[in-house]
Amino acid sequence: MGTNVGFTATVSAITDAFGDPTRRRIYLLVRDRGDEHGLTTTVVADEVGVHPNVARHHLDKLAAGGYLEVQTAKMAGGGAGRPSKRYSAVAGAVTEFPVRSDDLVLSLLGRALAKLSPGDAEEMAEEIGAEYGRAMAVGLNGDAIEHGSRSMRSAIQAVADALTAHGFAAHADSRNDQLRIINDHCPFGDVAMDHPVICAVDRGMVRGMLSELTDPEFGEIITESSLPAGDTFCSTAV
Repeated sequence: MGTNVGFTATVSAITDAFGDPTRRRIYLLVRDRGDEHGLTTTVVADEVGVHPNVARHHLDKLAAGGYLEVQTAKMAGGGAGRPSKRYSAVAGAVTEFPVRSDDLVLSLLGRALAKLSPGDAEEMAEEIGAEYGRAMAVGLNGDAIEHGSRSMRSAIQAVADALTAHGFAAHADSRNDQLRIINDHCPFGDVAMDHPVICAVDRGMVRGMLSELTDPEFGEIITESSLPAGDTFCSTAV
C-alpha cells in the first residue's frame, strides 16, 4: 500500500512539473544541450522561442521541483548588476514523462491562437471573458438589486470579490482617482505565461461584470500590468 502511495505521489509530482508542453521542451533542452556550466535564461528563451520572463518562470518551477540545478555566475570583472543564473539538469531526476490529455488541449490552444492575428486573438479572448463576466454578474446582482444600480466603487469591490472566488486572489484599489482591480494570482497559470493574450480574458470578465452591475457607459478598461509581461501582479484599471 505504501509503495503504491509513493508511486502515485511520484507520478503526480512529475505530471505537475511536466504537464505543460513548453516546460517539458525547456527541460529537455537543458538536459540534452546543457553542459556542466548549464544554460542561461536568455539561451533557453531564444532556443524555445518564448519571452525570457516565460522561460525564467518555467526554469524556476523546474528548479523548485528538484529537476534542475541553479548556479549563479558572478559578473565578469566584478561589475555591478544581477548575477547570471545558469540551469543544468539533475542527473537521473526523471527518465520518462506520463501522458496527459491536457497536453493536447494546450497544443490545440497554442495552434489556434497562432492562426489568428494578435488583434483578433485579443478581441476573441476579451469577448469570451465578457460573456462569462455577464453571467457571473447575474448571481451578484440578486433579486434585491436592480440591474446597473451599484455605484462604481461598490461594483469594483463586488467584481474583485467574484474574481477571488474564481481563484484570482483579487482586491480593489484606488489610487490617484483611478479605480483598479489587482490580481495577485492567475488561475490560468502556465497557459497565460505561454499565451499572454489570455490576459484579455481577465479584462473581459471585469468589463462583463461591470456592464451588469453599474452604468454600461463606465469608460475604458485597460490592462495596466500582467505577470506574462514580467510584472509582479496583474492589474486592470477602469
